[in-house]
Amino acid sequence: MILTQCAVCATELGLTLGKKCGRCSTRYCGAECQVQHWKEGGHDQLCKKLKKAGGAEQYNANTKYTEAVAVAAEKCAEDTKGQTCYICTQALHWKTKEGLVRGCSCRGTAGFAHVSCLAEQAKILLAEAEENNLGEKVLYERWRRWHRCSLCKQDYHGVVRCAIGWACWKTYVGRPEVDSFMARMSAMRCLGMGLSAGGHHADAVSVQEAEFSSLQRLGVPEDDILVSQGNLAIAYERNGRPEDCLRTWQDIYSRRLELFGEENELTLQTANNYAWGLCGLERFEEAKALLRKPMRVARRVLGENHEVTLTLKKVYAGSLCNDPDATLEDLREAVTTLEDTTRISRRVFGASHPSTTGHEESLQEAQALLRVREAKLEGDVNARVNALRDAVAVMKARRDA
Repeated sequence: MILTQCAVCATELGLTLGKKCGRCSTRYCGAECQVQHWKEGGHDQLCKKLKKAGGAEQYNANTKYTEAVAVAAEKCAEDTKGQTCYICTQALHWKTKEGLVRGCSCRGTAGFAHVSCLAEQAKILLAEAEENNLGEKVLYERWRRWHRCSLCKQDYHGVVRCAIGWACWKTYVGRPEVDSFMARMSAMRCLGMGLSAGGHHADAVSVQEAEFSSLQRLGVPEDDILVSQGNLAIAYERNGRPEDCLRTWQDIYSRRLELFGEENELTLQTANNYAWGLCGLERFEEAKALLRKPMRVARRVLGENHEVTLTLKKVYAGSLCNDPDATLEDLREAVTTLEDTTRISRRVFGASHPSTTGHEESLQEAQALLRVREAKLEGDVNARVNALRDAVAVMKARRDA
């Protein structure tokens, strides 16, 4: 994670409190911890090395980046075997010797790359836009290269997203908090999202709380603050804090409706996340009531193939089949809905994309629950036992995945 704690006692400092080493900027809660770290913690041996690397924060970013790239390359090793980077055309990176990754929706022989090459390409494109004053729209589009594949136009996911998040942070950590593009704050957001995608949920919370606090302190536009708050809500949910998650989504949804209206894509995404939080606390009737209108709006405004539309329908189906009071017709509606979303997701994103596997897992669970209910109504004891066994197996497999 980013350095928001005292290097000695781990007291939380946020981004502004405490003291810093005058040479390398290692952070402390006070003079006592700073002296102890120099005398007993080995900082006297490490300080010059940290300074040479650009300071403690830069050194930490470089180290975490190297670790994350190694994890991503190992995870992708089987998929990338025998392939070459579409940017540098080499199998091993000429300088870092890192392996290839692919963590998007590219299929076949497309989309293989080194994290270093993806990072360098994104860095060059953004620098060109800044130097030539190409405008906010171009800057935003080019910034997407830090989290979205330029070939398939889909976001990176998993450990690849995590490695690219560290690449982004190490590139812009030295920038001031406020500059022409808020690059440091944007990089912090990219890192937080990457940590979450890579399964480092506690670290993601720490980074995203720091970002949210910073944006509020800097007085940036409210839309940017709401995006940061949404990322924080996701991190709360993944870190086992459902009440904090739900309260945050409720606040964001109310504010986005007020600012942007019901047809805005971000408002629709927030409706989905708010409903997901309700389902997590087993408030299924509230979730179903919330989702019905956004689903209709999303189909009309975004289209049937859009990921937001598909996700709204999946969460609605989940609220149907996970409700203890669900009727047989509720379960059948859930299965039909998930069959549709799974078919579309396979076609749009590919079979291995997390969105597709999520729809497939939800469909399997809904089908299993429906078989249990139908067997119960038919009075077939053996069929009911088998259906229950299948349902338990499906839900256990999903929980353990």
